Order: sequence, then C-alpha cells, then structure tokens
Amino acid sequence: MPSQSVLEQKKAIVADLTERLKNSITGVVVCYEGINTEDDTKLRKELRENDVKYTVVKNTLLSRACDECGLEDIKPVLEGTTALATSDSEYAAAARILCNYAKDHDNFKIKSGYLDGAVIDMDTILSLSKLPTREVLLANVLGAFQAPIAAFARVAQAIVDKGGVEECLAAKAAEEAAAPAEEAPAEAAE
Repeated sequence: MPSQSVLEQKKAIVADLTERLKNSITGVVVCYEGINTEDDTKLRKELRENDVKYTVVKNTLLSRACDECGLEDIKPVLEGTTALATSDSEYAAAARILCNYAKDHDNFKIKSGYLDGAVIDMDTILSLSKLPTREVLLANVLGAFQAPIAAFARVAQAIVDKGGVEECLAAKAAEEAAAPAEEAPAEAAE
C-alpha cells in the first residue's frame, strides 16, 4: 500500500491533469514508444514553439483525470506508453505537429484526441492536422480584406499616372458632350 505522501502526490498530479484538460481547447494522446532522445527533443521544441504543452503521463492518472473532465471515451486507449499534448490557444497545432511526426516515425502513434471537451475520432484529428497554421489563416483573411482596398489604390494610382484627376474628368466630360451630338443625327435620319 502506498504511503500517504505518495497518495497526496498522485492526487495533486490528477488535479493538475484535470485542470489542464478542462482549460485546454484541444488535446492529442499519443504512444511515444521507440523514439530516440534527439527526435524527442526536436518534437518537444516544435511543440513548445507552438504553445503546445507535451508531457508523458501515467495511464491510471490520466484515466482518473478523464473521469473528472467527462472525457471517459479516451480511457480505452490508455495502455502502453502515453503522452499528452494540449493547447490552450490553437486548435490545430498539436494535431498538425504530432501527425506530421507520426508519418516519419513508425512506432509513434496517435491514440485519441479531444476538441472543446468532446472526444474526437481519428478522421477529425487528421482533418485538424491538415489545417494551416494560425498565422497563415490570419494572413489569408487579411489578404481577402485588403484585396478591394489594394484594387482601389491601383486604380487611383493609374489615374494619377495618366495625368491627374482633373484631366481625366475633363476628358470624360468631353466624351459625354460629344456622345449626344453624335446620337442626334442618327435619330433625325429615322
């Protein structure tokens, strides 16, 4: 039977895991078996750079934390070596990084994941992994907003390059004045 201090430590770990699961918007559970230290260090660095928290966890402790968070559907995959990657800010970062890593490492497997407090299937995890980064998505949105403004700026610059607004307006007025005079004889001939 474990001592009281060991039980208290395990309760604290479960409480921390529970809080982490509740506060994160997404998480991925993986089997990290068979990866070397160099690859693991590179993986952890990339995850840190994308604000993803990655830790190796004991299956029994994660199972208890899942019970407290309502993520019981993750429990069947909690066997063997288990690591948990969670993100508080970006939905796709953990899935994208870990799925790309799993492509290159045969022993590294994605076990399960969750999104906004609900367990998701492997197809959803793979779909998340194919989304571009947050910065790329923001750049695309900003590009869409800037396109009309940029087009207006190009038109305005073309007017300036042709000789200015006054000359363009004068030319337009001259065209309009000439147009009714040309149409009048055509009507008289009828």
